[in-house]
Amino acid sequence: MKAITEKTRISRSPKRGDYSEEMIYSILDEGLFCHVAYVENGQPMMIPTGYGRVGDKLYIHGSMGSHFMRAIADGRPVVLTVSLIDGLVLARSAFHHSVNYRSVVAFASGTVVTDDDERWEALRIITEHVVPGRWDDVRWPSASEMKKTMVISFPLDEASAKLRTVGVLDDEEDLNLPAWAGILPLRLMPGEPQPDPQLAEGTAMPGYVSGYKRGSR
Repeated sequence: MKAITEKTRISRSPKRGDYSEEMIYSILDEGLFCHVAYVENGQPMMIPTGYGRVGDKLYIHGSMGSHFMRAIADGRPVVLTVSLIDGLVLARSAFHHSVNYRSVVAFASGTVVTDDDERWEALRIITEHVVPGRWDDVRWPSASEMKKTMVISFPLDEASAKLRTVGVLDDEEDLNLPAWAGILPLRLMPGEPQPDPQLAEGTAMPGYVSGYKRGSR
């Protein structure tokens, strides 16, 4: 269970809050992109980026020349969010339409990873987070590529999850209205894999591509 702080405490619909590591980590592990919000010279900024998690630490990576990466490398406070949309809740009234979702908000300051072993492990974790099994099949970064890459880690000490998992919550007087009501489930589903036209002859499609999926729902 994460400690509840003034930043992470859910004030609006607090019953939807979940501070358990199990829930927080499961959402992070299913998501693909996070949004990182920070302030630069008084201007709020927010950037979407890939990530990977191991234990209570989240990693992102980017170019050494990236303004975004250089800005948050100084350890300033940032907010990281991940959201998963599970369904559209269609009510009889416009007011009670909603979305079923799972989300995580984390407050942290980043640390540039300088240890070579941790940098390699972070890049493996990020790759495996997106496509499990991929790291061992591809060429690993060269020394030159590693020099051009910055890795930043964030502790997940101050984080909370918020979820909506219920159905339609119409007012009683609207229940007899003729408008259809219910939940329209949404899932992230892969399409048909499209082989690269320059694929070497005889290269078989790996099972982690043909059977790719996210989450267990």
